[in-house]
Amino acid sequence: MHQRNGIRGPVRLILAAFVVAALATQLTACSDDSSPSGTASKAASAATQAGDALASATAEAGRRFDDFKNGVDAKDEVKLDGSASADSDGRATVELTVTNPTSSAKSYVVQVDFRDQSGNLLDTTVVTVNDVAGGASKNATARSNRSLTGDVKTGVARAVRH
Repeated sequence: MHQRNGIRGPVRLILAAFVVAALATQLTACSDDSSPSGTASKAASAATQAGDALASATAEAGRRFDDFKNGVDAKDEVKLDGSASADSDGRATVELTVTNPTSSAKSYVVQVDFRDQSGNLLDTTVVTVNDVAGGASKNATARSNRSLTGDVKTGVARAVRH
């Protein structure tokens, strides 16, 4: 799949927007060290950690799809069931249903993106759904890699079956 090279620019742009948003959030937060340099240092650290986590999740998603050889685009065979909700760890979860239209059992890899109200990418995860019988459906749960706050929107970024 050559899409990874084609999305580097948008991913960098999304990461930059995320870092700016995280920096702004941290700058307005209360802290023990309220000096400008202390606040800026904490904000930079939080932004770096958030950016690193998102970059890591995005890279892992790419690796998972690279491992799925000879897959067929199956994004239209995956539906998200409702909106995201927080689990006991504060991680966003969303239920999904995979429907296999073929006559034999297939396995799926599904990438689910978690975004804020403005559409900025907060996290991404990959769910593998194995052995979906021909003509049948199977449910799974996508869970963010870290705690997310606010109104989190979810979407199927891509899906393949084989």
